[in-house]
Amino acid sequence: MIDTHCHLEMEDFGADLDAVIRRAKESGVEAIVTIGSDIGGCEGAVSLSAKHDFVYAAVGIHPHDAKDFSDDVYSRLRTWISDGRGLRPHRDADDCISAPKVVALGEIGLDYHYDHSPREKQREVFEKQLLLAKDIDLPVIVHSREAEADTLEILRQSGVRKGVMHCFSGDVEMAEKTLELGFHISIAGPVTFKNTAVLKKVARHVPDERLLVETDAPYLAPEPFRGKRNEPSYVIETARFIAGLRGISLDDIDRITSLNAKRLFGIGEADEARIAYKIRDSLYLNITNRCTNKCTFCIRYQSDFVKGHNLRLGSEPTEKELKQAIGDPSKYKEIVFCGYGEPTLRFDVVKSVAAWVKKHGGKVRINTNGHANVINGRNVLPELKGLVDAISVSLDAQDEETYKKICRPSFEGAFAAVLDFLRKAKHFIPDVKATIVEMEGVDVGKCEQLCEGLGVGLRVRKLDIVG
Repeated sequence: MIDTHCHLEMEDFGADLDAVIRRAKESGVEAIVTIGSDIGGCEGAVSLSAKHDFVYAAVGIHPHDAKDFSDDVYSRLRTWISDGRGLRPHRDADDCISAPKVVALGEIGLDYHYDHSPREKQREVFEKQLLLAKDIDLPVIVHSREAEADTLEILRQSGVRKGVMHCFSGDVEMAEKTLELGFHISIAGPVTFKNTAVLKKVARHVPDERLLVETDAPYLAPEPFRGKRNEPSYVIETARFIAGLRGISLDDIDRITSLNAKRLFGIGEADEARIAYKIRDSLYLNITNRCTNKCTFCIRYQSDFVKGHNLRLGSEPTEKELKQAIGDPSKYKEIVFCGYGEPTLRFDVVKSVAAWVKKHGGKVRINTNGHANVINGRNVLPELKGLVDAISVSLDAQDEETYKKICRPSFEGAFAAVLDFLRKAKHFIPDVKATIVEMEGVDVGKCEQLCEGLGVGLRVRKLDIVG
């Protein structure tokens, strides 16, 4: 896990800071971003980042202290950032993530709840710091409380498109407007509280690639620690709760949010491409990036990552590599041939590995575009009988015209080939489902009727929700 927002430099941690940092490491926290919000806080954050390998700093002036902003403060911010970009951990260590130690400008923004600084001054200082961030190409960490409209307008006008709305407390509409600006959304402990239905909805709504998790320690400890001083090790509890809301595992949330934090703040490097990757209790096999379709909605044209896993292969894995990556097939709910391409382009590998999985007590599912018989020049379904427990076939349209427009197949008659594959599959595979993506041009009702006629089930997927 990466705690993307806390305040270790505050007096609340003065008596036992070393113990707090030790507990974070022992709990599995990989990195901490500690946030300066005034001059003293910025000095403390930078100092801590220099002292501890896995602690990073952000410097900025909080809207509460906007009234004290001056040219000298601006100059000091610029110096801290410049020095922090050259500052590296004081020693080499296996658990050290190599990165500049000052990784963001923040926390900055607007707070119309307390109004500790005049609102006009808050807006002026917010704008100045955004210009600084844009000038030096650094992400921003934004605080917004009861000031959503002004926050969004100032961000739009600034041209800054790299940052995070920290400890998000708005609704889904606010979240969508934030995402449109290119920002991430960070969820903190309040999502675990009983009376936060709107925030829970937001936590389910944010796309994988824009989600972060934080503590905002020493504030806002999550359940079951509510009412106590918060600390970075408690980020696990918030992450676990978010995983439950999204129907995935804690490991999935860990991987997703850590990847996002690394990419946003330039901390470390993403994992190498995976040939076997776990989501929930299933293990997916990424055996090729080639495909006979170029679907307009396909995530591989937008990102290298699904649920935090890098799926952009440098080369196609061998059978031996796949078996080694799987290990014990019986540990998983199912082994799924999926990945960033059409698995039946490597049909012999699919057959061989599936037979090995079944021999070792595993279950097999194939996610396919339904082109296997055309690709291989024969009806391959009889060869899968007894090897494959379930198959998901991308139908994706109600007619050939729509299919061509959405899926952009590489050969004529592709839609008819999919229908034929579905019609035949039910005679050889116990569980056959067609899938469609809910998007403009796709008639769900007509697809349901089509599947009823074919005698197969239908699953409707949300656009841009993968894995």
